Amino acid sequence: MIWIASAMHSFAQNRLQSDTEREIPASPQNPDSLLLQLKGHYNAAVAQNNEQQAAGYLQQIGQLLFISGHYPQSLDYLLQAEKIFRNRNRQHLLAANLDMLGELYYRTRRPQLARKQYDEALAIYQNLKQESGKAEIYGRIGHLYEKREMYDSAFYFQRKALQSYQLDRHTDGAAKIYENIGSIYEDLEQYDSAYYYFNRAYALNTQTRNVRAQVEVVNNLGDVLRKTGRFREGLSYSIQSLNLAQTNGERYQVSSAYNDIAKAYNLLARNDSAFHYLTLSRTLLNDIYSEESNKQLALLQTLYEIEKKDNEIQQLTQARRIDTLISIATGVVIILVILVAALIISRQRLKIRNEQKLRAQHKQVYETRNQLMEVELKNKKLEEEHLKQQLETKTQELSSYTLHVIRKNQLLEDLRTRLDEMIKDDKRDQRKQIRALSGQISEGLQDDQHWEEFRGIFEQVHQSFFDRLQQQTGPLTANDLRLIALIKMNLTSADIATLLGISQDSLRVIRHRLRKKLNLAAGDNLSAYIQSI
Repeated sequence: MIWIASAMHSFAQNRLQSDTEREIPASPQNPDSLLLQLKGHYNAAVAQNNEQQAAGYLQQIGQLLFISGHYPQSLDYLLQAEKIFRNRNRQHLLAANLDMLGELYYRTRRPQLARKQYDEALAIYQNLKQESGKAEIYGRIGHLYEKREMYDSAFYFQRKALQSYQLDRHTDGAAKIYENIGSIYEDLEQYDSAYYYFNRAYALNTQTRNVRAQVEVVNNLGDVLRKTGRFREGLSYSIQSLNLAQTNGERYQVSSAYNDIAKAYNLLARNDSAFHYLTLSRTLLNDIYSEESNKQLALLQTLYEIEKKDNEIQQLTQARRIDTLISIATGVVIILVILVAALIISRQRLKIRNEQKLRAQHKQVYETRNQLMEVELKNKKLEEEHLKQQLETKTQELSSYTLHVIRKNQLLEDLRTRLDEMIKDDKRDQRKQIRALSGQISEGLQDDQHWEEFRGIFEQVHQSFFDRLQQQTGPLTANDLRLIALIKMNLTSADIATLLGISQDSLRVIRHRLRKKLNLAAGDNLSAYIQSI
């Protein structure tokens, strides 16, 4: 944790961004005190229901814990801040938080998660058109590729970062990217290029008077010169780095400069001096470790006490909530019991009344149905009696009409017979008149007018008989239908021959032809078949 002191100083310069910017007083040398102050500010923001300001303090607490190396706790606070920034759609603050999360995942050796945070932060900065934000993320992605020794990709993203910083005229940022590019060249052992970019970074830091950045760049220049065999020049840069670090109070950088000076003296074969500066480096480093360990212990103790108090507060709050909820629930249950009891009683009364009404309605409906059924039954009986009377009447009419036709035809047949006998006489002047009279009688026997009247009465007695007949047989003539109707009436062959005005021999021929048309077998009875239709 030797980098904590310098990082804490950088953290102390950060400002909380909310609806109004507000400087947070802090002591970079006492992270436990700073943690207590931030926690106090956070509690105040929560009490004021200022969610965005509370998220800003959560973010700073997460950053402090990250700098102190407490990564799990840092992750918890940063994720809380992220949730609030997302809900309130504070894109700029969310992007900065994602940047911190990405760095945390990188430090905990989860580069894929780190890259995911960087990509989302980059998308936000691109949408907001913030070149400096984009540049910072490009630089971090380039650093990921550098550590994976994918130098082409590392150069690509560092140069994109440099371009964005230059567009935004961010000199300190551009200087840092020059330093990153120089570091890549140093890894590739291309020391001339590394020296060139370190020099560019040094020039920009001098221009902006960024002493802290100058310490690191001068130290890198000394390393490059020492690696290329220019030991004395490298030593001078290391001494310059030492002076800058001492002036700026950067104790870790002082220890690093002591170590680099010891290396240079060793290469120059001045081992006494090398041993001296190496001893100074180790002594200072031990002091730093000791102080940082004490700070870590103090921070851990503070963090433990804060978490303990938060847990106690949470438990008390939870207990109060539970008590309140129990009281409310008890009251609600009592009210609900009363309401349910009243509702049950009311529903039971309503149910009883409805059942009584329903019984009365059912009884009335039942009586009405019975009355309707009785009336309907009486109507049906009357209708049946009426139909029977009509059928009997029609049957009587049909029978009377048939007998009348039979008597008429018999009379006509007798007249025709007598006239035929008269024709045989020799009296020729009567013969012509009698022959004419016989012809008229024959025409009377074949008159269809009576047949149409007969058919009308027959269809009233035997409804749809001819329709059913046509469905079972082929086409039939009017004479066929007459014969079938007479057979249906169960008339004798003699009566049928008389009605049709033909002899019984002719009737047998006609019946034979009709059997063929009806497709009856030799053993089938024609009358039985017609009666079955």
